Amino acid sequence: MQIFEVADKKSANEFLDVARVIYAQDNEWVCPLDNDIRAVFSPAKNTFFNHGEATRWVLKDDNGKLIGRIAAFINEKKANYGDKRIGGIGFFESIEDYDAAKLLFDTAMDWLKERKVNTVDGPINFGENDQYWGLLVEGFTSPSYGMAYNAPYYQKFFEDYGFQVKMEQMTNKFYLKEGLSPRFVKIANYIVERKPSITTEPFDPKRIDKYAEDFMAIYNAAWAEFENFTPIKKDYVLETFEKMKPVLDPKLVQFAYVNGEPASFVLSLPDVNQIFKRFKGKLNLINKIRFLMLKRKNVIDRVRVVVMGTHPKFQGIGLESVVTYKSFEYCFNETPLNEVELSWVGDFNDKMIAIHKGLGAVPSKKHITYRYELN
Repeated sequence: MQIFEVADKKSANEFLDVARVIYAQDNEWVCPLDNDIRAVFSPAKNTFFNHGEATRWVLKDDNGKLIGRIAAFINEKKANYGDKRIGGIGFFESIEDYDAAKLLFDTAMDWLKERKVNTVDGPINFGENDQYWGLLVEGFTSPSYGMAYNAPYYQKFFEDYGFQVKMEQMTNKFYLKEGLSPRFVKIANYIVERKPSITTEPFDPKRIDKYAEDFMAIYNAAWAEFENFTPIKKDYVLETFEKMKPVLDPKLVQFAYVNGEPASFVLSLPDVNQIFKRFKGKLNLINKIRFLMLKRKNVIDRVRVVVMGTHPKFQGIGLESVVTYKSFEYCFNETPLNEVELSWVGDFNDKMIAIHKGLGAVPSKKHITYRYELN
């Protein structure tokens, strides 16, 4: 076997092609857009390079056939936590051969050791955790846009190497046509009727700057209590909203305010993977035209709830019910969307787990984020 660090256009393309080789016979797999993966490793497009570094490797057999890949990265803003110096691995793919997997892991670990890392999380993304995060261990069905998908045998590779479970990430789902939980609807309506200080509004692309500010204020306050959290900046939020513009339905992004103060939000996206599955990772001009045509034909019937959050100052009054109800009410009345995927909630997040249960959602998928101690 031969392992090569990605150093030019040819090897960068091979890094992308590894996944196409591994999943050539897997009908559930949806090839991520090549441009999305390239952007993760582009200093010009990924702001995490402002305070970190990343690299990639491609593995070939003795005949030059692609058989694996892996990436390693370190985010200096989140690396140092107590006595730990944390790095990450991700975008792992391998044929069903543990020797190949071990060589990939060893290579990434050596690179991280050179940077004084003693704790490794994986598989994760060199970015926020809303995309390509965690190892799929249950629910091997077609992934929605941005959700990680992998072969079932990867779990044994990670655990045989010595990775331990850091957290489980649960994804739940329900179907709008079956109706929302009556209790959930009752609570949402009661809150709005009894508290005139609460107002809601959908995202308006023409006022993107305002909503970036509101999103940032809520998000940074809501996640501040979690381990090793680093506040997001407005530039990153604006960059994210701009990337989402081609697929975003403004009414699926709802904000709640209390006396005009940003209090809660939910951000959902139509599952464009139901269209992208046809493109095999290529979003060229022809496929862009095909995308617009297929989108108008309403072939998308699944929506993914990417993230929701409530400012701690306003938690406990049911704002999550209000914003999700507004979003789902729109889906039910004005779109062909039916399946709602609530992704993903960590096993540590009791509040969000309770919200999922209140909606009547049932388990759909499970991912695991692993941790490996280099000591």
